[in-house]
Amino acid sequence: MSEYAAKVTAYLRTIAVSDIPNLATTVAWVGEGDQRAPVSVNASEPQDTWVCSPHTAYVRYAIEELRRFGHPLLTRPLTALCGAVGRYLWRAKVDHAVAINNWLLSTNLYPRLDAASLGRWHREALDRWPDRAIWFRSLNTRYTAPWIDALTQAGFTLIPSRQVYLYDQIDRHAVHPANLRRDLQLLAAPPLVRSDAGDWTAADFVRAAQLYAFLYLEKYSALNPAYSAAFLQSWQRAGLLELHGYRDAAGELQAIIGLFVFGGTVTAPIVGYDTRLPQRLGLYRLLMACVYDRAADHNCRINLSAGAAGFKRLRGGVGAIEFSAVYARHLPRERRRALTLLAGVTRHIGAPVLRRFEL
Repeated sequence: MSEYAAKVTAYLRTIAVSDIPNLATTVAWVGEGDQRAPVSVNASEPQDTWVCSPHTAYVRYAIEELRRFGHPLLTRPLTALCGAVGRYLWRAKVDHAVAINNWLLSTNLYPRLDAASLGRWHREALDRWPDRAIWFRSLNTRYTAPWIDALTQAGFTLIPSRQVYLYDQIDRHAVHPANLRRDLQLLAAPPLVRSDAGDWTAADFVRAAQLYAFLYLEKYSALNPAYSAAFLQSWQRAGLLELHGYRDAAGELQAIIGLFVFGGTVTAPIVGYDTRLPQRLGLYRLLMACVYDRAADHNCRINLSAGAAGFKRLRGGVGAIEFSAVYARHLPRERRRALTLLAGVTRHIGAPVLRRFEL
């Protein structure tokens, strides 16, 4: 069994959508045997998190980000544009969507392209869900260029989504970037005691979910997936997440990180710490150092989500526009028009803003 097939099998045995309270989706798969891919199936469920809802990803989350951006000459007109486009997209049922290779994480990692499997997945999705647009998330021209080429040749439209930060290699002995070197040195004498999840109790997983919520749901956005303690525990036991934490002198977890590793690439969909603690402790630096350390030890690439852009650039991260690929040729004209509009707005306005302001 390939690494990808083993991950898919573990995922399908483990996933429980009820473990993500702000997510309403149906989990399925396309393909057979070792050639399966996970699928999320949505039907315009309101208030869904962005990992399954194109409307949330491209409209509601975008409006939140614009308000945080704080540049009034851009914020006001772009917010108004997002609102108008968003209303049109919702009426056109943009969230009637099937996403292939969707792991319900911020970043989906991809196996080596198998064109025959991709063709079968596409045809099966069209047969089983003829009233849904077919989506692939988390594509970029640096790490998934063959997928982008194959999908565009098959009639998919590319829709820019966000800017991510990529690292081809981490060299712990390099002199530069200096910030990265200092962060890796922080691991040798951390301000807290490291505690890997193999030693955690049920109460520790509850605390880990709370720490994630402090950062991703309260500080960033409630539109992020609300991963529960049950989710973290089941994914860690299934080998889908590598979870690490740091405890204070009283033994309580104060910082945690969860790594999703596949195909020589590591990403960090779970990051959390007690945001009430002093910033001088450098807990975010400490957690990101865990990612860099893991990549250096195993010669992995890194794919980090949007956010903390300046921090990631100073440590050698290269910004890259991430795309979704969507197929809608089988849908009614109005729904095709809506997706064409979304592609045009994001390509000609959204992506240039992301690049210009290095968001």
